[in-house]
Amino acid sequence: MRLSCLLALTLLLVPGAFAAPFALPAAALTDDIALGRAMPGLARQLGADYRDEDRERYLDTVFRLQTVAGDHAAAIESLRALRALRRERGVAHAEVLFVQYEIAATAQARLAAGTATDAAAVDPAAVDAALRQAFETVYRPLDDRPAYWAATAFRNDLSRLDDELHAAMAALRRGGEPDQAALLELVRKYQVRRDYGLLLPRIDALVAEDDARRYRIDRSLLIRSPDGARIAAIGVRPRALPGRQTTLLGFTIYAVDDWAYDDAKRAAAYGYAGVVAYSRGKGRSPGPVAPYEHDGKDAAAVIDWIARQPWSDGRVGMYGSSYNGFAAWAAAKRMPRALKALMTSASAAPGIDVPMQGNVFLNFIYPWPHYVGNGKALDDATYGDTARWRALDRDWYRGGRPYRELERIDGRPNPIFRRWLDHPSYDAYWQRMIPYGAEFARIRIPVLATTGYFDGAQVGALYYFDQHTRHDPRADHTLLIGPYEHLAMQFGVARTVQGYAIDPVADIDLRALRYQWFDHVFKGAPKPALLKDRINYQLMGANTWLHAPTLEAMHETVLGYHLRPAAGDGPHRLEVQAPAGDEAIEQTVDLAERGDADYVAPPLAINAELDRRNGLVFASAPFERPLTLAGLFSGRLAFVANKRDLDLSVTLYEQFADGRYFQLAAWLGRASYVHERGKRRLLQPGRPTVLSFRSENLLGRQLQPGSRLVAVLAVSKQPDRQINYGSGRDVSAESIADAGEPLRIRWSGRSRIDIPIWR
Repeated sequence: MRLSCLLALTLLLVPGAFAAPFALPAAALTDDIALGRAMPGLARQLGADYRDEDRERYLDTVFRLQTVAGDHAAAIESLRALRALRRERGVAHAEVLFVQYEIAATAQARLAAGTATDAAAVDPAAVDAALRQAFETVYRPLDDRPAYWAATAFRNDLSRLDDELHAAMAALRRGGEPDQAALLELVRKYQVRRDYGLLLPRIDALVAEDDARRYRIDRSLLIRSPDGARIAAIGVRPRALPGRQTTLLGFTIYAVDDWAYDDAKRAAAYGYAGVVAYSRGKGRSPGPVAPYEHDGKDAAAVIDWIARQPWSDGRVGMYGSSYNGFAAWAAAKRMPRALKALMTSASAAPGIDVPMQGNVFLNFIYPWPHYVGNGKALDDATYGDTARWRALDRDWYRGGRPYRELERIDGRPNPIFRRWLDHPSYDAYWQRMIPYGAEFARIRIPVLATTGYFDGAQVGALYYFDQHTRHDPRADHTLLIGPYEHLAMQFGVARTVQGYAIDPVADIDLRALRYQWFDHVFKGAPKPALLKDRINYQLMGANTWLHAPTLEAMHETVLGYHLRPAAGDGPHRLEVQAPAGDEAIEQTVDLAERGDADYVAPPLAINAELDRRNGLVFASAPFERPLTLAGLFSGRLAFVANKRDLDLSVTLYEQFADGRYFQLAAWLGRASYVHERGKRRLLQPGRPTVLSFRSENLLGRQLQPGSRLVAVLAVSKQPDRQINYGSGRDVSAESIADAGEPLRIRWSGRSRIDIPIWR
């Protein structure tokens, strides 16, 4: 019997004396009914013996023991004491910590007090009434902002909670005599599953009623653009705010009404009118989907519509992450009058970081047009079919067919991706989507951008910052970067990212920062203290934030490391001293070789081994004292090649004293476009070439004594990206037949990598 049947059996068990030692019946680890009968006694026994010097951990455990034992009043007091401790530590949203469990405990206390001991006496109507009263007692008095954050805890998956509880039961069955820790874990899993079993069937309706009391909600907006398209949108406005309101607008291609409503409601909870609009063709909008192509003018139309509404004060701030961040910049290209601020995170820049980076097309984006373009919502089943996409990479790579034939190999048309392949240069097609050149100088509104060292869209975020401040040195553009991944703004900062445990000072509330900054712009609130300068970066390994007015000011000097041959066994050398003569390193890469078709790059940033594929490894001597790397690394690559083109990458690592490697930053580029994204300039085989590049990933790391700096200079040839065979033709049309003789490169020892250093 699943645990949904246990609620009535366990709600009525009230605390009482527990004199005899309690032995957990064997049946309790195999049968849900037996487990439910045994848990109150087990919780009382464990509670009598449980001690922990860590007050927070003690309270986090003891409230669960108390609620399972049936002592609901004590459980609520323990919960409130835990919240007080978290508030003292400055933990975000501590005031609503575990509100879901307080509601459940309050409802269970009412049921236990008002019913007979026969489980059959607890009928669904009584449970509904008890939960409604508990909800109105605990949740309804909350202000809008804490109520919003409390409601985020109501989401869960009962099937997953079932699986986790049964896994804990199975672990105890296998483990022999159970210890206290294992039994406490069983109680925890049981308490979570039981409380959510009470809440989830009923809580959505209660929250919806409460939302209708707090907000004015319109889920069916259709806004007409100047060319006749209709844009679907959802709006949420706080009832408690009189008069006209400033609007925060999100614009997205990810058409999921629950997501959009939640985002708009969060803006309303923070005292703004919240609007989320969809790309044309998504949601209730008629017509086809064309990612990136119409969002700028459509977002501008939505902004103009907002400014005309009687509830609008004529000011709009746009926000968003990833694609949504792109949409904000696409709107800023047109600068509608009401647009007054941008707050973007991990912003995509089409033609810059997607679907290509350094003019090299990347396979990870290939399924994405199906995800967003196969219907009015999202095609999760197709997008999530990782086996299909890995097989496509492998089959294409092994077969050596042209990149343009990916959709034929897959067996399903992908016209959006095919259209992208028609634009391998950063040409007018891409330039129409986001600000280009001098258009950046017209964006005279405050901008806050956040990104992460582990964020694949860092390239886009830095592109916007660099171009905006380059074309307008006085641009009000603030950048924040820390050890964050792509979705940190949506889901919060993770304490461990790709195997790296972040410094404590990096554990900040990025989601709250959005509204603190908008309050500064629109309401005159103080500027968030962390934003002390234009660039604000967390120096990994030093547990501190540093601040600089420009990218160049992030460092005091540049160390030019020359790429010199190995003196003996081991890697080649990174040396500050230039060679006296004409040193050279020979490299040969067979572009037709496919022995690495099944290779999967490690998902972590810290690894025991390097990814050396088609690469040369260079290492510095160990550092005797800490060395701070801050800014964009660059380089000057001097070489002679026998092909008309090639794709290159430079990846920097810190090699710890124990031998592990921590990936710091990387650069990827097609040689023929390094001088200019929009114009191809082929190499002359057999003639000396010099390529000067600048990375598109920031360094922000304090290297420790005993560490080395390691660089891998590689020819890009792998299953998850386009392969440049060097013929000089359209790379998407090249096949393995164009590989010809192996690629041969003679790297000059006067090649160097320039590392920005803060002394």
